Amino acid sequence: MRKKATHQHLAEHTKYRQYLLKKGLKLSRARETVFWEVMEAHGHFAAEELVKQCAIRNRGVSRATIYRSLKELFGAAVIRETAFGEKHHHFEHVYDEKLHHHARCIHCYKIIEVPCLQEYKKYLELLKKEHFQVLGHELHFYGTCQNCLEIK
Repeated sequence: MRKKATHQHLAEHTKYRQYLLKKGLKLSRARETVFWEVMEAHGHFAAEELVKQCAIRNRGVSRATIYRSLKELFGAAVIRETAFGEKHHHFEHVYDEKLHHHARCIHCYKIIEVPCLQEYKKYLELLKKEHFQVLGHELHFYGTCQNCLEIK
């Protein structure tokens, strides 16, 4: 059973519906299911984690539908994606996240979020001069976390 929707969840739902309408797509039962599963996800999540979660909850949504819906949710600016140096992408909500960057331990894969210090504004100025429209940016740090350093 789904948790009670917050005002922000409903606003994101409206944004998603409007995106689908603009693209000539319908908000199917499967898309609706994926949307609410994403809203219940916390922190960073991968598509395959969502596939497993839907299977555990017996949601009856195919892997292809989940991947397609994630692409649509990304297009609607409901979620953002990041690769963390892996072949697959991770996602996180847009609405409840302050602009931040990630540091990832190369041993245990722990992810630490660090606040954005607004350094990207200098790059935006340079790119604006080149008539480049920025849709987002990522900055990742890789290294070894304190726990892994202590183990060595």
